[in-house]
Amino acid sequence: MDRTPLGEAEMPPDTEFATLAEPFRPELLAHCYRMLGSIHDAEDLVQETYLRAWRAFDRFEGRSSVRRWLYKIATRACLTALETRSRRPLPSGLGAPSDDHRVAVAPREPSVAWLQPAPDALVGADDPAAIAARRTGVRLAFIAALQFLSARQRAVLTLRDVLAFRTAEVAEMLETTTAAVDSTLRRARARLAEAEPVEDDLAEPDAETRRTLLDNYVDAFTRADPDALINLLRADVEMEMPPIPTWFTGRRAVVGFLASRVFRRDLWRMVPTRANGQPALVVYKCTGDGRYEAYGVQVLTLIGARIARIAAFNDPSLVPTFGLTPALTGQR
Repeated sequence: MDRTPLGEAEMPPDTEFATLAEPFRPELLAHCYRMLGSIHDAEDLVQETYLRAWRAFDRFEGRSSVRRWLYKIATRACLTALETRSRRPLPSGLGAPSDDHRVAVAPREPSVAWLQPAPDALVGADDPAAIAARRTGVRLAFIAALQFLSARQRAVLTLRDVLAFRTAEVAEMLETTTAAVDSTLRRARARLAEAEPVEDDLAEPDAETRRTLLDNYVDAFTRADPDALINLLRADVEMEMPPIPTWFTGRRAVVGFLASRVFRRDLWRMVPTRANGQPALVVYKCTGDGRYEAYGVQVLTLIGARIARIAAFNDPSLVPTFGLTPALTGQR
């Protein structure tokens, strides 16, 4: 499905429906992303949601708000989609890490539907979860933990705990009872507590410290300088690289892996962005003749003034989602 807003051929631009419904598109995209773990799939489901809603708008009686009505359609569309899809993991959700960079790195696993990052520009600014507790919203660890819940548990937990819909409203959306919603929510919270990692302090450093840290990280990476990287990482830093199942824990292993298998001067270029409410970098790799082609996206978790986790999504198809070009030229 084409991942673009509904065009004029499908929906007239100046309708009552467009005026009432369009303001909710970013938060619905965030909701579908939480449910599906894929920004590409979420875009498809939001487009499907708006098409279904537009077709049914003449039957909308106003018994609930437009926002709640749209969430009902989107949630049910996601539940239907999840009937035929498995959870989207990160490598850290499939096996144990290595603390030795010399291990054989497993080949890419393109057959696995991996978790994807979500650009803040699409889901961040207007997402109600942006003002919710830190453990909710679209942080990468939270989205990864949601993958361990059943589809219905994801729906109930996100609607209740992230979006703060009342129990009766969730029951109406899911066409069930309030008792069933409460029971499902208890099980979802318990399962999430087991699956979600506990992090010391998710508060990022102030803007100036964060900017300096990221500038130094990009500089160390592009200059292929492992010594400069050491002071930027926590001792217990972790790094994973979907679609590669192998992942590493500990500063020595992460720096050793990068130094021996990734770093080469002028091989990489990075463009700062934001994803999942966290600092991120769109990564380009040199192909010769001063040309750098899209390689993927890195999402960084910062604790204090150091990097605690590097999630390197080595998937060029993610780059257009961040509004960037498939290639760079020159020494950008």
